[in-house]
Amino acid sequence: MQNRTMEIGVGLFLLAGILALLLLALRVSGLSPATSTDTYKLYAYFDNIAGLTVRAKVTMAGVTIGKVTAIDLDRDNFTARVTLQLEKRVDNLPTDSTASILTAGLLGEKYIGISVGGEDDLLKNGGTIHDTQSSLVLEDLIGKFLLNTVSKDAK
Repeated sequence: MQNRTMEIGVGLFLLAGILALLLLALRVSGLSPATSTDTYKLYAYFDNIAGLTVRAKVTMAGVTIGKVTAIDLDRDNFTARVTLQLEKRVDNLPTDSTASILTAGLLGEKYIGISVGGEDDLLKNGGTIHDTQSSLVLEDLIGKFLLNTVSKDAK
């Protein structure tokens, strides 16, 4: 009987460990079902969003303040329209704030960083961040460097 109780205890402990790892994986991946209802939407238009995905984080001064909820192509001016879902606690962003697509580390995940402007007018729900900086594509940078080097050698 004591052996069976020990086996059940070990099984429950193992099950709790697996559930904890699953919860941790969901939190890290951003697939957590818990979504905050105190949010508002902003839009930002980028020329190039290479590597940015839905559920990417939105940060300000290194603090996560929201996430990317949708990425669409604006058929009128052929740019990418990114929908941002930001927490209500940062509902005081000036209209001249800047959104940049940044990379965590050298080859890490892409996310959006917001730099605060100085205007008195504030962005409201459904507003647009007009000043944006597109993603830096490493292949384009290497290509420009190589072409520049080749053109200098040809002279």
